[in-house]
Amino acid sequence: MEDADWTAVIIEDDPDVRDLIDLVLSQSGFRTVLAEDGLEGVDAVRRHNPLITTLDVNMPGMDGFAVAKRLREFSNTYLIFITALGDEIDVVTGFEAGADDDLVKPFRPRELRARADSMLRRPRGRTDVGSTAPAAPPAPPVEESWATKAAREFADDAPRGGAHAARPAEPAPAAYQPPVQQQPPVQPPPVQQQPAQQPAQQPAQQPAQQPAQQTYLQAVPGQPVPPVAAGPGGPAPDGAWIRFNGLALNNETRIVTVDGGSVDLTRTEFDLLASLLSTGRRVRSKADLVLTMRGQQYVTSYFVNEADKRSVEVHVANLRRKIGDDSTNPKFIETVRGVGYRLAESL
Repeated sequence: MEDADWTAVIIEDDPDVRDLIDLVLSQSGFRTVLAEDGLEGVDAVRRHNPLITTLDVNMPGMDGFAVAKRLREFSNTYLIFITALGDEIDVVTGFEAGADDDLVKPFRPRELRARADSMLRRPRGRTDVGSTAPAAPPAPPVEESWATKAAREFADDAPRGGAHAARPAEPAPAAYQPPVQQQPPVQPPPVQQQPAQQPAQQPAQQPAQQPAQQTYLQAVPGQPVPPVAAGPGGPAPDGAWIRFNGLALNNETRIVTVDGGSVDLTRTEFDLLASLLSTGRRVRSKADLVLTMRGQQYVTSYFVNEADKRSVEVHVANLRRKIGDDSTNPKFIETVRGVGYRLAESL
């Protein structure tokens, strides 16, 4: 099987749109593989194991939703739906089928490039591509579609050599080290002065008061997690397991159980649940959880739009359904209206 780094599979039946996506991803440094229908796309993903896959919905034969479900049986490629279907039910269905992002046609080429770059910031090993980007497609006929026109304008404005060719290699982030809890100096109790005629009495030694211990719960691998104060009302760590109100999560084996029964979660749903368990009752904004889905933590320089926040709502709704939670009477995840989510109170 070929190396997955910097390979993109484009599954699109419209030749103009397919050429536009090919141009954008090629100039972003990807080696692209083109597929005209769903069956050809599934075979291309199986053979090339791409880092990113773009997928149309309305295709002859197998539609995009069926293709996404088939891909998720054997591949963890980052999947971007690019479709003319912009209704809420279509977006939700796409995410339920396994999509990581959704882009509605007609789209802006630079937005596709930005979304592809956001995929690369997720924690996954990658290397620089030594191959050069393929040449731009030939000039379109006079009657050009919106995609052909956007491709031509994008090619005229884009710098030569690809978006990643001029970027210096970014150093790997330093491993997160939890802060060391400082012990305050222990003050000896005062000695009560007694009159001269009476022998001095030494008061009983009082034990030094220790500061509250902090528990560090490991959440998504590769992400720093702030400390959570230990005590009643929060998740209870038990070795590799984190237990809360009958729910148990194991970060090492990525297993989740509810009242002893196994629950099958997607990668994104598991990461969101682990991150919420790691921060207890502290409120997590939707933008914060978007960064968690991308493999980032408390970084404000990356763009988070309303579609990203809606994707969090969809993933949380699916997560609640699978673990048997009720948003009106939450047992695990509580909605903070207008802000985000946090753990429910301990039972």
